Amino acid sequence: MGRVEGKVAVVSGAGTGIGRAAAKRLAEEGALVTVAEFDAETGREAAAELGGDAKFIQHDVREEASWQSLFAAVASNHGRPDILVNNAGILATENDQELALTDLAQWRAVQQVNVEGVFLGCKYGVAAMCADGGRAKGGDGGGAIVNMSSIAGLIATAHLVAYGASKGAVRQMTKSVAIDCAKKGLGIRCNSVHPGVIVTNMGDQVMGMGNGNVDANWEARLSLVPMGEPGQAVDVANCILFLASDEARHITGAELVVDGGMTAI
Repeated sequence: MGRVEGKVAVVSGAGTGIGRAAAKRLAEEGALVTVAEFDAETGREAAAELGGDAKFIQHDVREEASWQSLFAAVASNHGRPDILVNNAGILATENDQELALTDLAQWRAVQQVNVEGVFLGCKYGVAAMCADGGRAKGGDGGGAIVNMSSIAGLIATAHLVAYGASKGAVRQMTKSVAIDCAKKGLGIRCNSVHPGVIVTNMGDQVMGMGNGNVDANWEARLSLVPMGEPGQAVDVANCILFLASDEARHITGAELVVDGGMTAI
């Protein structure tokens, strides 16, 4: 039997990168997955790749109404959600993000997607998981939320001031949501995942910030990874799968770092 057999999962930003890898691993382990993605083309491709009962729903994490309609559609298609992966995020809207070069528009754009999007996901995700009354009221309730943070939420990011701040907010928000749900007896766990140097399109974007040489910056960054190699999207996806599964039934408010040892130095 799969590790999340029969569970209803929603993954935001599941059209590419870590989100797509997470959706795939959850589906491989038996989950009924909804690909929630802003870009219709990649979202449809991802859902088609999963096959089976996977669904694609176009979704904008910045919009409250979009979250409401997303969970209404999930309930109609598959029933009450058991797993929510708040993965959707952006790095930047400009090619520079040092303090002096970051204007308020870029700051707000990054926070709107990375922080407000996760806030709305948690708010409406918890409500959807408690749609039958929740464990606190004798219902079936329960579930697992996994929020995508970053090692940028743990250490200084002078070249990515807005992004680092957004991921620090996700880390703290995750702990607050976890304790709120635990104290209310909802049976909903909430944890964050903190990737380091991962081979994705966003990884390339990081290396190119400030008009940097992408290949040279990859080489330099890998010299900081004790394990000597970059992570792959599936490495992060496997951690998401663990936190979403019943194997992590006694883990909440935790941060799982996937960085090859970078932050341990």
